[in-house]
Amino acid sequence: MKRIVLVTIIVLAAAAAVFAQQANYTVHSVSGRVQREAGNQRLDIAAGDVLSVDTIVHTGIGATLVLREGDRTFTIPAAQNGKRLADLIGAGSGVRISGNVVQIDTGAATRSAGQVSTASARASDAAADDDIAAE
Repeated sequence: MKRIVLVTIIVLAAAAAVFAQQANYTVHSVSGRVQREAGNQRLDIAAGDVLSVDTIVHTGIGATLVLREGDRTFTIPAAQNGKRLADLIGAGSGVRISGNVVQIDTGAATRSAGQVSTASARASDAAADDDIAAE
């Protein structure tokens, strides 16, 4: 009985892993020249297209491809030629920092610099008692 339950759990886990990798991504936005391979042709990708993880993508210089899967967003950068979508999404973290700074709070930053001595100041203090002209 225990073996049957264990085998069933392993089979379900393997099936879940296979179906998880077959995710489809919806194209949210495209800027620049972005194409996918379909047989021996390259077809342009447009917003609203659905791409599988095995889709081979070509992005031109200055182009970006933004994909969505559920609530997650992935940005494919420029100059990615002949790579599978699964490899491009796996290579990136899915996080892209963009936008402008809206608010700057400099009140939180403090400066705590007192008197800072330098090597030349310490040397001058040490030589103050010596008669340098006598040497």
